[in-house]
Amino acid sequence: MRVIIIGCGRVGARTAAELDQRGDHVTVIDVEQRAFNRLPSTFGGVTVRGSGSDEDILRGAGAGLADLLMALSEGDNRNALAAQLGKHIFGIPRVIAKINDPLRAEAYRTLGLETICRTVILANALVVAATKGAEATNGAVEPPTAEPRQGMPPAGSRAAAKAQAAIEEVATETAATEEPAADGEAS
Repeated sequence: MRVIIIGCGRVGARTAAELDQRGDHVTVIDVEQRAFNRLPSTFGGVTVRGSGSDEDILRGAGAGLADLLMALSEGDNRNALAAQLGKHIFGIPRVIAKINDPLRAEAYRTLGLETICRTVILANALVVAATKGAEATNGAVEPPTAEPRQGMPPAGSRAAAKAQAAIEEVATETAATEEPAADGEAS
């Protein structure tokens, strides 16, 4: 499987290392060259310095051939934008965005994006730990859902307002011209 991971923080680096060890073809994109130091010395994939929400960087990283894109940076809006590009511009069959804000995660799911919300996952693990003991989680907690939901939340609801705000925010970011943060060279 050809995988593109955007963001080489702790989550991105760990995910990239595990997929690489499994034998997948992994490309990691990050704006900071030193972020790639988080990857193990055994990492056999490709690293690209640049913004994962830049079409040219994604194209150069092989987005047109990717089977999976995972947007794992620290920015919810950047992850949503990168996921939208992967899904709609490059036609990547599976796209997952890490979203920290549970309300935004829900809003983006209503737009058809597959999201993982670590806030919800951690909260669920803490509830299990509180009720059954910390050893019950053993560090492995299943996410409540990663499937995209269809349709919009009920009109007038807080979720609908949050979804509309998220749509407008992503549209504004998409329309804004952004200076490339990097040279886009693969290493």
